Amino acid sequence: EVIAERLPATIRLAAFAFVLSIVFAIPFGVVSATRAHSLVDYAVTVMALVGQSIPSFWLGILLILLFGVDLRWLPISGSGTWQHLIMPGITLSAFSIARNMRLTRSSMLDYMQRDFVRTARSKGLPENRVIYAHVLRNSLLPIVTAIGLEIGYLLGGSVIVETIFGWPGVGREIVAAIGSKDFYVVQAGVIMLALIFAGVNLMI
Repeated sequence: EVIAERLPATIRLAAFAFVLSIVFAIPFGVVSATRAHSLVDYAVTVMALVGQSIPSFWLGILLILLFGVDLRWLPISGSGTWQHLIMPGITLSAFSIARNMRLTRSSMLDYMQRDFVRTARSKGLPENRVIYAHVLRNSLLPIVTAIGLEIGYLLGGSVIVETIFGWPGVGREIVAAIGSKDFYVVQAGVIMLALIFAGVNLMI
């Protein structure tokens, strides 16, 4: 009952981070691939490397100090409004955005060298149609698989993020249960997250 009460908040945070990952990663990856070895490509690559290198707990603290304490634009803890989702969502999705950007770029660069793409261009198709209808659609196969597996990461990674931002989800409840040695709640939380992770993988 304790975990079921906290689970909707965790799913809401993970879903928001998942949407951020898709919305930012795929367009940036497409731009990087279509302008390979340009300044834009190098900038996106640097962003991806930084995003994969920054620990989530450190990024979360930086966001709290900048946007919560100094600028006072966003609430630093709790839940309730859409503004409470922004900083935890960015923190949770940073690694996923960076990895999916690199995966999209590499997958598209691979398919751009295929014969069917050369054939589409030789037929005189517009470049936008070649990129989006032929290259991107085929490149999405490995990307969809990786994105599906990331749902497990977003649920598991929420333990740290929820603790930092005081988000009332399963992760924070597990940490509190560890502190109070309430092992039944810890077991229930871990099993629930594992079942969701396994179910999503099966669907993917």
